[in-house]
Amino acid sequence: MKAIILAGGLGKRLRPITDYVPKPLIPINNIPILERQIRYLKKFGINKFIVCTGYKTEQIRNFLDAKNNFGVEIKLVNEKMPLGTGGAIKNASKLIDEKTFFVLNGDVITNINVNLLKSKQNSIAAVPLRTKFGIMDIKNDKVIRFSEKKNISDYWMNAGIYYLSNKIINDLPKIGNIEDTTFPTYAKKSMLNVVKFKNAVWYSIDSYKDIEECEEAIKKKLL
Repeated sequence: MKAIILAGGLGKRLRPITDYVPKPLIPINNIPILERQIRYLKKFGINKFIVCTGYKTEQIRNFLDAKNNFGVEIKLVNEKMPLGTGGAIKNASKLIDEKTFFVLNGDVITNINVNLLKSKQNSIAAVPLRTKFGIMDIKNDKVIRFSEKKNISDYWMNAGIYYLSNKIINDLPKIGNIEDTTFPTYAKKSMLNVVKFKNAVWYSIDSYKDIEECEEAIKKKLL
């Protein structure tokens, strides 16, 4: 089974770290994000990887070489210019000969069982929408309870993990995000599926606060 890891972002919100280190190599409890992702996906039988890069590619290449590719097949596809998520997948498609494949955003750390996505082609993993703000429970214009951040019932977030048919490649943009182009088109045609992971532990590393919260979850052995 093959997976594409979209690791070409600049990681601007994590400057100044990313001025010197590409986002995929930022350590989370001393282990780089990319290493965590590869080891995570290996648990589900994925042994072939395409890593889409675009920023400080040589650092990523040297890191993987030093780790002997973690015992799996890894090929790097470098973007000469930012292509977006859809464009990155299309750019890497020459290396995809399987009928189906996984895609993982390069900043996601989670315990989601990706094999559950195999029940439906062109599936998106979804996790409950979370808020970073305090929640008020209100009754008759009175606040009856005030709680810290929590999931918002019946609203779901794109978890940045996809299980796709190779037929989707023809519908991907050369430049642009799959979330803004192909997915909305497929959704209108009822060609896009979702698998919900209500109790998953999931982080998208996009800020120093995300790093802090993810590291705390790892210390608690939630990941």
